Amino acid sequence: MILTITPNPSLDRTYEVPSLERGEVLRATADRMDPGGKGVNVSRAVAAAGHRTIAVMPLGGAPGALVAELLNAEGIEVAPVPVAGHTRSNISIVEPDGTLTKINAPGPELSLAESESLLTTTQNESTGAAWIACCGSLPRGLAPEWYAELVARAHKAGARIALDTSGPSLLAALRERPDVVKPNADELAQAVGRPLTTIGDALKAAQELRDAGARMVLASLGADGQLLISEEGTYYATSQVTLIRSNVGAGDASLAGFLTAGGEGPDALASAVAHGAAAVQLPGSVMPTPADLNPSAVTVTADVPLDRPLAEPAACAPHLVRSPR
Repeated sequence: MILTITPNPSLDRTYEVPSLERGEVLRATADRMDPGGKGVNVSRAVAAAGHRTIAVMPLGGAPGALVAELLNAEGIEVAPVPVAGHTRSNISIVEPDGTLTKINAPGPELSLAESESLLTTTQNESTGAAWIACCGSLPRGLAPEWYAELVARAHKAGARIALDTSGPSLLAALRERPDVVKPNADELAQAVGRPLTTIGDALKAAQELRDAGARMVLASLGADGQLLISEEGTYYATSQVTLIRSNVGAGDASLAGFLTAGGEGPDALASAVAHGAAAVQLPGSVMPTPADLNPSAVTVTADVPLDRPLAEPAACAPHLVRSPR
């Protein structure tokens, strides 16, 4: 069983349009409504792969009730934490070439009591979990150190933690040594405070996150593949993708593939890349099933092409990683 925590879930509406023209009335060619949030998507991908998952999240108002209803319809157990505010609603607009425009609402502000209830519910539901995946941005009311507290409590209970967040929340949590962190290239650049232009730059940044406390780093580089850096070694994986329909939730599907394959080593990395590659070829935030995967298209190697330029270089504002105390 994989437990997920999504501190700021959402109700996501995705529209596919022929082109995005500012100031015009657009007619969508397709639309769908999905429960959203990074941890929610991990649970959806885990369930789609045929594994049990429990999704912990704060839910409020009619949007929150609909999120729980949609997740239950997918066979996902929901452990809701009732909150006074309403769950946020987000909009995604996808063009035929895969270009994605997103409008994300801020979400409700959680009280101290609601924050503690979220931590307590996570502890109560974590019995027997192979992994606890903590994912996404923090809502208003939760300090950047909130994830650090969650990681500390989970480790005290003997659980393994996968953390997918960014900025101050990621940096604060590193001191508690999460078992794996999953940044993308932009988040890596933000963490180390410098731009990344090559795969070698990304590898060095990921190694710095390990030096700062992460036991493993699963770095997603978009079209350039993924890196896995751990005590066991460093691996690089890519996959052939012929069609990109939507990259919403692709990173979350990738993390689910990594965790359901054991959460360590090259085989888990290959599973992560296969899940991510399958997800970008599906509409909206649809999560891949085993039938959607193409493991034969994935290549894993310990020979990292350090000098290869990133297709999309990652810029950043200065924000240096600090070593653990």
